[in-house]
Amino acid sequence: MTVEQNVLQQHSQKHQQTLLNQLREVTGTTDVQLLQQALQVSNGDLGEAVAFLTEKNAKVPQQDETTYYQTSQVASDRYISVGSQADTNVIDLTGDDKDDLQRAIALSLEESNRAFRETGITDEEQAISRVLEASIAENKASLKRTHTEVWSDSPNPHDRKRIDNCPVGLKNVGNTCWFSAVIQSLFNLLEFQRLVLNYSPPARVHDLPRNQKEHRNLPFMQELRNLFSLMVGSKRKYVDPSRAVEILKDAFKSSESQQQDVSEFTHKLLDWLEDAFQMKAEEDREGEKPKNPMVELFYGRFLAVGVHEGKKFENTEMFGQYPLQVNGFKDLHECLEAAMIEGEIESLHSAENSARSGQEHWFTELPPVLTFELSRFEFNQALGRPEKIHNKLEFPSMLYMDRYMDRNREITRIKREEIRRLKEHLTLLQQRLERYLSYGSGPKRFPLADVLQYAMEFASSKPVCTSPVEDIDTSAPPGGTTGQQLPPPSTAEQDSLPPLESSGLASGPATAPSAAQQQRVPIHKPFTQSRLPPDLPMHPAPRHITEEELRVLEGCLHRWRSEVENDTRDLQGSITRIHRTIELMYSDKSMMQVPYRLHAVLVHEGQANAGHYWAYIYDPHQRCWMKYNDISVSKSSWEELVRDSFGGYRNASAYCLMYINDKKPFLTEEEFDKETGQILSGMDKLPPDLKQYVKEDNEQFDKEIEEWDIMQARKAQQEKLALATAAAAAASAASSTSTSSSSPQPMSIESSPPDNAVPQQDPEYMEQPSPTNDSKHLQEDTERAISRAAAEQEERSPEALLNAAIKMEYGRLLRFAQEDTPVENDYRLQHIIVYFIQNQAPKKILERTLLTQFADRNLAFDERCKSIMNVARAKLDLIKPEEVNMDEYEIWHQDYRNFRETTILMVTGLELFQKTNYVEALMYLIYAYQYNKELLLKGLYRGHDEELLGHYRRECLLKLNEQAAAMFESGEEPEVTTGLGIMNELVVPCIPLLLVHDAERDLLAVEDMRNRWCSYLGQEMESNLQEKLTDFLPKLLDCSTEIKSFHDPPKLPTYSTLELCERFSRIMAALGRVPTEGR
Repeated sequence: MTVEQNVLQQHSQKHQQTLLNQLREVTGTTDVQLLQQALQVSNGDLGEAVAFLTEKNAKVPQQDETTYYQTSQVASDRYISVGSQADTNVIDLTGDDKDDLQRAIALSLEESNRAFRETGITDEEQAISRVLEASIAENKASLKRTHTEVWSDSPNPHDRKRIDNCPVGLKNVGNTCWFSAVIQSLFNLLEFQRLVLNYSPPARVHDLPRNQKEHRNLPFMQELRNLFSLMVGSKRKYVDPSRAVEILKDAFKSSESQQQDVSEFTHKLLDWLEDAFQMKAEEDREGEKPKNPMVELFYGRFLAVGVHEGKKFENTEMFGQYPLQVNGFKDLHECLEAAMIEGEIESLHSAENSARSGQEHWFTELPPVLTFELSRFEFNQALGRPEKIHNKLEFPSMLYMDRYMDRNREITRIKREEIRRLKEHLTLLQQRLERYLSYGSGPKRFPLADVLQYAMEFASSKPVCTSPVEDIDTSAPPGGTTGQQLPPPSTAEQDSLPPLESSGLASGPATAPSAAQQQRVPIHKPFTQSRLPPDLPMHPAPRHITEEELRVLEGCLHRWRSEVENDTRDLQGSITRIHRTIELMYSDKSMMQVPYRLHAVLVHEGQANAGHYWAYIYDPHQRCWMKYNDISVSKSSWEELVRDSFGGYRNASAYCLMYINDKKPFLTEEEFDKETGQILSGMDKLPPDLKQYVKEDNEQFDKEIEEWDIMQARKAQQEKLALATAAAAAASAASSTSTSSSSPQPMSIESSPPDNAVPQQDPEYMEQPSPTNDSKHLQEDTERAISRAAAEQEERSPEALLNAAIKMEYGRLLRFAQEDTPVENDYRLQHIIVYFIQNQAPKKILERTLLTQFADRNLAFDERCKSIMNVARAKLDLIKPEEVNMDEYEIWHQDYRNFRETTILMVTGLELFQKTNYVEALMYLIYAYQYNKELLLKGLYRGHDEELLGHYRRECLLKLNEQAAAMFESGEEPEVTTGLGIMNELVVPCIPLLLVHDAERDLLAVEDMRNRWCSYLGQEMESNLQEKLTDFLPKLLDCSTEIKSFHDPPKLPTYSTLELCERFSRIMAALGRVPTEGR
């Protein structure tokens, strides 16, 4: 097969890259756009493409020659050997000699093959290295970003601690989500996991010739073992795979960094593992052919049976990942059927020996792990870049492979022939049905049954003898400013007519009758009248039709319509039966003996040149699907998998399906201890060297937790000391101005607190050292309660008045807590006790809080209030630590402070959002949502409406995305830079916050934002904009699920309780509660 034929038959990205590499080597041209242009002009003919480029380069030979030698030195070491033979191998391509051209192409291919023999590195491996280069480059670049762009670990190690035996995630160390998806899928094949963990390098490894492959494979195998051991026994929620990725990167050297199809990485990864196990297998063999466990696990064989130019042939071939085309097929079986048959296959099993060519594939041996590579990327020759195919493709959770096996060849051929015949009949029936459902000869078609029904309705309508235009005044202007001359209405009609207001009838032309003589026209109002005026027919109707004509016509139309409906039902029934017959063609038991269960689905979201990868993996022990998305591992469902994997709905779709033989349970079964018979789990799975490795890592993590806890305890102790010092100072100031209490309690309030009492500083919203706005309104509430108690209480002692006042104040606040109020009136903001009651705080917490309110020194307005204040302070001093847990007391008050801070964040954010200041509003809404979510974890009434905050957080991000996109579309450099800055610094870092809980509306919002930017890929734009877009898209599409570490929260304005309530009420009333369907 010639190079030209090969190009015309293959349009894959991989082959396109190969052609570009060959053109670059032959001509020395490094301009990728120029190389692509040459391929387009030549229609894929490599010879013509070289001629096109050399014709252009002949005009500036010196520049191209320099570029060639620079490329030879930088790109790869293998070019050194080519340069040393420059005198003998350089061919003049500027002339018209076609032989020289062919020799140049052959020389390029020869050099490529010779380089592989010398280094063991193929062009394909060189291409794979570019993925790794891009990953490491992205990782290093991320270290240079500003803090607002960094995806960092949480400083609190407890946030990174593994919960029970939850699966361990993999950290995205920079554009490596593809690595995580592939490795997790393989790790969860327990047989593969055991092979890797128990792998030991060859004993004579130091005596072996250390070629390029061994330099790559053995260190990588060791790092893969280390990584797998951490995924088994680590105490961390997720682990870092950087060392394995670094080794992969170091294995190849390339001057380019561009994204390649990740399925290529999977293919090469298995190749590397196969090589590593092959070395071990050859060492362990005892006169027998060595068995490679990687080959036995992932590789199968098929028989290619065909005819080439009239000659029959049979070849057995080995396969690993089996490639399938997606375009044009609706499900996996259709893809497989198409992949198993190539060309015109009639000649394969026909009596005639024709010259037609074609072949069939029949599996002779299927691997335990059967992997299908779905080709969702194709190269667009016109645009010169790859594009993703978003078509929907369904696949089953259980796949029966019997119909593709060689042993069932004859049965399958019979069934395929039967299906072909049924489909031909099905096509004929569908064409007939279409004539019934789309009847007519014009551009608009209608169902025939409806046409007959409409004709019958027309014939049955009440006949009208006049023309529909006879009663229209043709002399009236188009605006209809003159009224129609109708007979005068009856008195009753006149009484019922509404008065005319600015109807246009009051001022007619000079020739019109006077206003008194004008007759009012009844106006049909479709939204206020229940029926049409009686003089206007509902439908057009025939002018003249006799009873006999109507009777005959109705009889014919009824009969015809019944016949059409019966024919339609019969056709639909036949079509349904044929579909069902085709579906059940392989459902007999003899064709359900080779079951393969879906193990993993690797999903790609985005476009061909940028995107994000994750995996759905089935857990047979929990009998559920798990979603592995970098560091995030969560339970999922078949419904979510279908939504993300089938395609056609969003930019996400499956690109790789991994099935396992359902009759070989060892693939996913746990290993048992040979002595005890118990299942091996956790650290027990690991060999001694890996146990020690994981143990050391866990000890390091435990130490990190311990150091964090010590630091936090020290910080808490310092805060307590500062609190106690402030309280002591406040108590000292109070004792210097207070007098002896008239309370019957024996303890004097001037005396210092007893040793067993813990001095506490009153919260700022309960007591202020000076009468601020907050304390004033609280003081007024307290004084009102005291006045009411004094008016209603017979006993006038300070203690009795205090008890009565507290009871009245509590009753008032209890009514507030139980009252059903509109959203803009939140009594929790007005008083802490309302918050405590609604959240069922302990009684002792309520009592101490109320006592604190009545112990406010600002109550010393008159002698009565002063004496009650002294009694309350004395009672506070007498409360023993065992009566009120002060730690719990402080936690409740801290929760209320958090609630107020969350409210301030929310109010400020919503106010800024209402003013369309989305940049400033975003951080307030982000933090308000996060703080509020933490509050709601403790109870339903601890925070605000989560849906409301989620709605405006989401809307703010969408507005910013819209603004940034509009700036990018402007094409102006400052606008473009500002727009991308908004995306990089605000929107992109916040996207994981929307993805972390998989809420449907948040997911759709992220999808909308990504789609907006992906839509630019197919548009023409300036090269600098294209470059910026290409640089930005991976950040947008490859967002890690790790929560971003922001700077400090926004600075909170200081609001008094009254002002906060007013602002909250005002903004909530202005915005209104968002309807549920609108969020």
